[in-house]
Amino acid sequence: MRVAMISGGGRGLGAAITRKLLEDGWTLSLGLRDRGQADDFTARSGTLAAFPFDATDPSTVTPWVEGTMDRFGRLDALINNAGILRIVDFEQGTEADLDDLWAVNVKAPFRLIRAALPHLRQTGRGRVINIASTDAKRYRAGVSIGYSMTKHALLAMTQAVRLAGWEDGVRATALCPGAIDTDLLAGIPGTTPRAERLQPETVADMVAFLLSLPNQASVPEMIANTRPESPI
Repeated sequence: MRVAMISGGGRGLGAAITRKLLEDGWTLSLGLRDRGQADDFTARSGTLAAFPFDATDPSTVTPWVEGTMDRFGRLDALINNAGILRIVDFEQGTEADLDDLWAVNVKAPFRLIRAALPHLRQTGRGRVINIASTDAKRYRAGVSIGYSMTKHALLAMTQAVRLAGWEDGVRATALCPGAIDTDLLAGIPGTTPRAERLQPETVADMVAFLLSLPNQASVPEMIANTRPESPI
């Protein structure tokens, strides 16, 4: 049995990752604000459990991790998928928008990694996958500065957890896709046209591939462009 925790695993990209890993035989622990989202996956009874998790509420982290261990007895992977996008630049956005970005995109993954790392070490091949963005690799005009800042921080966090867990077999990857065709981009001007966006299922396949690799094939970053750009 292989057990993975997925934040925001009930909709959008998270739901695609959930479906793919269930197909691959993983046992899943979903951290959800709305646990009813897990009902779509109940046909696979016994392979999935849903726990309350709110990325803005630090008190939900430890109960989710401990609940996963109580239920399944092990933890093999943590997938930090939950994220938000707010338009924050030098002319738009508020201090509250910026705080929300940091709370969800940076502080929540940090807390989850810190709580999960002791359990990931025990397996000898624990995995952390942080869903970042091509915006973690560069700044492109028109992109939310606040969003890009948080994704750069998530990339740095990924590098740190690789070093922290390396001797115990923990490997971490920052998955950096371009625009994904989910509700996250709804109403955001200047984004990649829908026909040219990555499909959630494609990114879910990338997650599954990264989880399948042995310790000797560590991938610090995986980038998937949706538009031609200078090398990043």
